[in-house]
Amino acid sequence: MQKKIILSATVALSTAIIAFAVYLLILVIGDYSIDEKKLVMDSTTALVDLKGNEVAELYLQNRDPVTIKEIPAHVRNAFIAVEDKRFYEHNGIDLKAITRALSKDLIAGQKVEGGSTITQQLAKNTFLSNEKSLLRKTKEAAIAMSLENKYSKNKLLEMYLNQVYFGHGAYGIQSAALYYFNKDAKDLTVEEGAMLAGLPKAPSNYSPILHPEKSKERRDTILSLMGDQNYLTPEEVVRSQGKTLGLNISEESETPWLTTYIDMVMDEAKERYALSNEELMRGGYTVTVPINTEMQETAYELFKKEEYFPGTDQHAEGAFVLLDNKTGGVLAAIGGRNYTQKGFNRVNTKRQPGSTFKPLAVYAPAMEEDEFGPYSLLKDKPVSYNGYQPKNNDLKYDEEVTMYDAIAASKNAPAVWALNEIGISKSKKYLKKSGLSIKDNGLSIALGGLKDGVSPLQLANAYRSFAEYGVYSEPFVIKKIEDRESKKIGEVKQEKKRIFSSQTAWNMTRMLQEVVEDGTGQTGSYEGELAGKTGTTSYVDKKGAVKDAWFVGYTPKVSGALWMGYDKTNREQHLTNGSSYPTRLFKEILMNTSMDQDAAFSLPKDVEELEEPIRLKNLGEVDAKYTFKPLGLFTVTLNWEAQEDDRVVYRIYETIGNEDKLVGYVKGRDSYEIPYSNLFSEASYKVVPYNEQTEKEGKGSKPVKPKLFTSAP
Repeated sequence: MQKKIILSATVALSTAIIAFAVYLLILVIGDYSIDEKKLVMDSTTALVDLKGNEVAELYLQNRDPVTIKEIPAHVRNAFIAVEDKRFYEHNGIDLKAITRALSKDLIAGQKVEGGSTITQQLAKNTFLSNEKSLLRKTKEAAIAMSLENKYSKNKLLEMYLNQVYFGHGAYGIQSAALYYFNKDAKDLTVEEGAMLAGLPKAPSNYSPILHPEKSKERRDTILSLMGDQNYLTPEEVVRSQGKTLGLNISEESETPWLTTYIDMVMDEAKERYALSNEELMRGGYTVTVPINTEMQETAYELFKKEEYFPGTDQHAEGAFVLLDNKTGGVLAAIGGRNYTQKGFNRVNTKRQPGSTFKPLAVYAPAMEEDEFGPYSLLKDKPVSYNGYQPKNNDLKYDEEVTMYDAIAASKNAPAVWALNEIGISKSKKYLKKSGLSIKDNGLSIALGGLKDGVSPLQLANAYRSFAEYGVYSEPFVIKKIEDRESKKIGEVKQEKKRIFSSQTAWNMTRMLQEVVEDGTGQTGSYEGELAGKTGTTSYVDKKGAVKDAWFVGYTPKVSGALWMGYDKTNREQHLTNGSSYPTRLFKEILMNTSMDQDAAFSLPKDVEELEEPIRLKNLGEVDAKYTFKPLGLFTVTLNWEAQEDDRVVYRIYETIGNEDKLVGYVKGRDSYEIPYSNLFSEASYKVVPYNEQTEKEGKGSKPVKPKLFTSAP
């Protein structure tokens, strides 16, 4: 008898030891199979504007994790009731549920009920594949037990509810609540929570959108289960079952107009902050961007209209970018008329800038180096520079022209002449400071004749330095990035540097305003103050064909560039018109937004205003007569019709024989007196208008002899 007792005890102890060893083995297998990085679930990244308004969401899986405290008890209970009623009792594996499921399967002759716990489902969905095998089920059980050993029940339930798929692209309870009911998980009612609890088993079959009747039937079943398990009273069950599904579907808005901007955000996150595209879409970040959604959408819609694009067919392309003057933040960006995600972004594509390059490569450097001023006279005639002979577009030349007028009329010959005078090396020094490093070393730089070209973004930002009184900084699309715990992981750092003096920048602004008001940039309408420059490059293989058409400009608040053309220009595909089209479209974009058109350019301190140009008119006849004045004796009095511009100087010349002698001048007046004159002199007199800005005379009057004889009053 004693031997039997000892044997039984030995067997029991051995069994216990073996069981304990198996249990430890299972835990070890479970621990080994767990990669805890997989428990960090993908989260949706939000793009928000500077006011904190959400603009877009980036995600691989539309998921927005919440804590267990943010999930109401009745919602948690709904999932427990239908998925795992002994959740708070088992250690990851519910042997009773497995036994029950097996017996029902045997009776039915097929699988009719599952015995997996919530923890097992979490293990399967997170760490394992969908293969059906004994090994996978063993790993599932081992991982479930290991998870139960590592985490609290509430943490496991939280991970499960954030991980599970609810159909229609919604992962996790928060995304599902927002999608189906347009509310946060914390605000879900009993019946809404029960409906969501019915989805994970078969999201498509029980979809309330695709199969509302089946969805309600399953919801009501879950409500009954909640009643059976004492989560609800019988009255609460009946009342909840009597309610409709109450859907309030929050469909994702279709925002193709954001595609370019989002791609630029993803590129910048990778380049500046070392965040891969995948990490950005799964990391649950909050990315603050300087976008102006009104401008972005307006530009997108106008780019769709064929009337703005003068191509040989409907495939003419374009690009547009708009920057905030103060910060350099990208307000709007259109990478193409039919831009697709990760497509060919023409905002960053280099093109031949044409005459838009003249202010940057020639005129601003010339003023900064004090070589020329706005009213300096430049040579305007065909000149050959070692075989390179630039020509004006209209083939008309004025011999000399002011910088002011050369810019307004977009003359080529004076630009090249001025660049030759200041030197290519000086020009490139300023271009490099403006973010426009180029390899070219020829005078064609003056006209934007570059080997590689420059991008719309580069041009817009270079012109922004004029708007910012000569100060340059890099553009950006990401203001800051915060992780899911609201910890800042990156923020733009603006390094500002002065390129031009405030005086040079202000002079350029005034001259570029003239381009818009009376020069090549007149096309279209914009009520506010706008400075800018047009540019057109020709396709040389066909007369009249245009390759690139530009407008680059700025208001007191924004700077931008708009390019038109074809990705590949040939005899069959080319623009049929030039810069007037991008000029008009640029203005239309601004006009169709709430842009402040009352804003004016502000003259900085210690900067002199640039006077309007003095325009000399030919002087008509001069009336000359002798008068007698007691103090002046015999006096020659000259009278003429003066211009309205009182800045005009009138030079008085005395002519004797073939010699002209300057005897005086007046400014803004229509008469001049020469006292103590000799009545018997053979002298005649003429009046010549003089421009102090250019230091040049205009066409004067014919010489005239004074008449005899008038007494002074």
